[in-house]
Amino acid sequence: MTGTPAKIRFIAIDDNPLDLLFISEYSKSYPFLQDCGTFNMALEGYEAVQYIKPDLVFLDVEMPGTSGIDLLRKIRSQVPMAVFITSHLEFALDGYELSALDYILKPLTEERFAQTVRRICDYWDMKQKSEAYEMMFEQDTLSIKEGYNRIKLPQREIVYLEAMQDYTKIVTTRKNYLTLSSLSFFMEQLAPSLFVRVHRSYAVSLGHITELRNSELICNNTVIPVGKTYRSTVAKLKL
Repeated sequence: MTGTPAKIRFIAIDDNPLDLLFISEYSKSYPFLQDCGTFNMALEGYEAVQYIKPDLVFLDVEMPGTSGIDLLRKIRSQVPMAVFITSHLEFALDGYELSALDYILKPLTEERFAQTVRRICDYWDMKQKSEAYEMMFEQDTLSIKEGYNRIKLPQREIVYLEAMQDYTKIVTTRKNYLTLSSLSFFMEQLAPSLFVRVHRSYAVSLGHITELRNSELICNNTVIPVGKTYRSTVAKLKL
């Protein structure tokens, strides 16, 4: 996790009171997370977004009346970060298409919540530092404009790429960059001999993989999850 961010104001929307309690309790371990209220109906949550204007929304998928998917479609332009917490894996695709930052399957655990908080911090920290780095692809390098400087980043120095809502985080051995480009766009531009998509949210550099497992792999001491639909592709890789 990067340095402690400024206050991140959040609300939670779920028709299950116990799940709302878990979110509130787990968030207390992170002083920078400011709990601005919990709501058990989508309509109440929608109204709360209008007057609270939170930085982050935790929301369930299936709720009486309006689903969490439909609710996020209505508020997407108003909320910088959204995390789904639900029992239904089949709705994950809709969540990612709406650029949800994370998708947690119930039952929510403290450990899984901590993983999401790290993801929230990474995204928020980079977003606050720079709305986006300007970037261009140039043969086997990326040309990234950071402030008044332009950095030439060889593709071989990239360890992995992580989709973060509308952005993609570029992780190198030295520094991370946040770019306003989708992971799918990256995969269309990068050399296919150097990178492989292993998860809806991750693509890795073949040259930085140190260990292969069934549901995850290791890149420079970082554990990267392998999505079910990508396991056959990963199984064919040779280190």
